[in-house]
Amino acid sequence: MNNEPQTLVEAIRYFSDEDVCLRFMVALRWPQGVTCPTCGSRDVTFLAKRRVWKCYAGHKDRPQFSIKVGTVMEDSPISLTKWLPALWLLASCKNGVSSYEIHRGIGVTQKTAWFMLHRLRLAMRTGTFEKLSGQVEADETFIGGLARNMHKDKRERIIKGTGGSGKTAVMGLLERHTDKKASRVKAKVIQNVQRTTLQGEIRQHVMPGAEVHTDEWVGYKNLDAEYVHNVINHAESYVQDNVHTNGIENFWSLLKRMIKGTYVSVEPFHLFRYLDEETFRFNEREGTDADRFLTAASGVVGKRIMYKELIGNVRGLPTT
Repeated sequence: MNNEPQTLVEAIRYFSDEDVCLRFMVALRWPQGVTCPTCGSRDVTFLAKRRVWKCYAGHKDRPQFSIKVGTVMEDSPISLTKWLPALWLLASCKNGVSSYEIHRGIGVTQKTAWFMLHRLRLAMRTGTFEKLSGQVEADETFIGGLARNMHKDKRERIIKGTGGSGKTAVMGLLERHTDKKASRVKAKVIQNVQRTTLQGEIRQHVMPGAEVHTDEWVGYKNLDAEYVHNVINHAESYVQDNVHTNGIENFWSLLKRMIKGTYVSVEPFHLFRYLDEETFRFNEREGTDADRFLTAASGVVGKRIMYKELIGNVRGLPTT
């Protein structure tokens, strides 16, 4: 892949040709040569008029396939000339990009743009990586609308108490930067902020023996047996030497700015998708827009989500 775009203007020009888009995706997906996504065979022929390949391995199930098969774009009639600029925008815009902006910018309906963005967020999902180590900050927050801004009927239906009542709990873990790498974060929607839940997440994602920095919330008590547990009392100060949770709180600020400023209202059962989006941009912030785009584009393969999954009636927390 030579002469890849480095800016949005260059990306729009570069990906305005369907054949260029196809060559880009082929080089990204099959650097060693095209293989059948159904059987893995290299005995394939490209049918140029339809921009698809035909596999001659003898299987009856989908012998012909396009570049979109086996990706988040599968079965989409939207051309790559629109998919790739949309991905560039989502990966590079610090506060996210709304479906209405994509709808106006690339000429699709708002409903289509909304579906496209959720599919692209799936491509940006970091997935599981090695456990966090060194100095790790742990904190929780609540995402949801302010009670005073709700209609009276909705406020009475949702708000049953004080504090985080009626909001969705999110937990974050931030591994502080070192000389060799920048800080990185992992965030997840959780059922509650009780001790069992919070400490279970820490044990699952943080190496034993690491330094864990938290506030004085009771849910973090008794971590000393497995970690070097440092506590900052926010009633007294926000920083004591290197003991603080300012890093993860900065991430919360970025997340809430994105939600309130761009998306305005996010349903709880979709919240984890927006966490994936902001986590991706935060963890890839050291690279350029082109770097983030290539990383996100590399994640489109092997993932798929159907429209009916996005509009389902299930209101519980989805499995991430």
